[in-house]
Amino acid sequence: MSFKCSNICIVIFCLLTNVTAFAQTDKNKALFVIVDGISYEQLKKVATPNLDAIAKAGGISRAYVGGEKKEYSQTPTISAVGYNSLLTSTWVNKHNVWGNEIKEPNYNYWTIFRFFKEAYPAKKAAVFSTWLDNRTKLIGTGLPATGNLKMDYYFDGFELDTIHFPHDKNAEYIARIDEKVVDEAAEYIQEQSPDLSWVYLEYTDDMGHRYGNSEQFTNAIKKMDAQMGRLWEAVKTRQEKSGENWQIFITTDHGRGEPSGKDHGGQSDAERSTWIVTNAKGLNSYFLKSGSNNPVPGIVDIMPTIGRHLAIPFPKEQAFELDGVSLTGKISVTNPDAKKEGDQITLTWKSAEKDGNVKIWLAVTNRFEEGGSDQYMLMKQLPVADEKVILDVSKLPKGFYKMVIEGKYNTVNRWVVEK
Repeated sequence: MSFKCSNICIVIFCLLTNVTAFAQTDKNKALFVIVDGISYEQLKKVATPNLDAIAKAGGISRAYVGGEKKEYSQTPTISAVGYNSLLTSTWVNKHNVWGNEIKEPNYNYWTIFRFFKEAYPAKKAAVFSTWLDNRTKLIGTGLPATGNLKMDYYFDGFELDTIHFPHDKNAEYIARIDEKVVDEAAEYIQEQSPDLSWVYLEYTDDMGHRYGNSEQFTNAIKKMDAQMGRLWEAVKTRQEKSGENWQIFITTDHGRGEPSGKDHGGQSDAERSTWIVTNAKGLNSYFLKSGSNNPVPGIVDIMPTIGRHLAIPFPKEQAFELDGVSLTGKISVTNPDAKKEGDQITLTWKSAEKDGNVKIWLAVTNRFEEGGSDQYMLMKQLPVADEKVILDVSKLPKGFYKMVIEGKYNTVNRWVVEK
């Protein structure tokens, strides 16, 4: 009798533990915001009290876009390209959005919205955007290629409404749309509390293109900061009244070419220079110690961070493709690099946490990009703290090597593409 009672107690305890864990996760909410075209250097020249208040609750970091210069992942510093790098946690060699035309996005690299709705179909996702294509083309709502993904709420497309928002040469209609989008997002967040939301605002980039580094651009940044304050107030209200645990990320999609500040798209340091502001708790050393002689986070790191906060499960083969790492909590490996000489590949990395081993996987195909699967070979297993391994590839086909370093807390990947 006591044996039965003991087992029943264990079952009840496990059920209650799972319910408690689910309830805690159910309180987690995430909002990410892209404000267009503001380099880190230009941002720091302007007083931004609301961004500062959010950063005080979490942190601010210099960041980058554009993939790796002169390597297979080099990515144009163009708006839609940057948005999709955030959404998918991949660079352009994978997501295949090369410009604002969004000609042939590779939907085999899922956005965070698709991962989220696949895992939690009953939870709510929302988009508030000054550009309709963000939802219809990048997220790909309603398309067979995205599994007919749907948003629970969306507020966009006003740039096409020339009656209520007549287009003027100074783009003030975009400023008015941004205001409308922020008003709706703040109200909807406060009243409906969507689980995962994206807010996109355009006006700062328009002012940069028209006037460069100017009073107009500075004023646009100040206007953006006030808008972030309204979103922050809505989030704080939810947290105070409902006990929810909100994680906010605010970033930009590219910097601007100097000295004029009018253009972008290339690989100059100024065009690649961005930033991340967040209220996130548990920021790790990868975020907190960025800069100086340490690497800075990329736009691809935001998606897996939100994924961790919302407990989104990434299936193993899809996780192997992500180019970002979480900015919160424990991570095993960052900054992979690979060099091939003759029949050997030297693979290196930085170990964030020193405990545990890493598994080194290698595939010589890239069927994933076509919706297929790649056969990975386990090449080595060694302590993460070793930070280096030499692989003999003399018996493998030549030309392409896709490698994954799988650690205790995260994975990173690196390719060698021979020309």
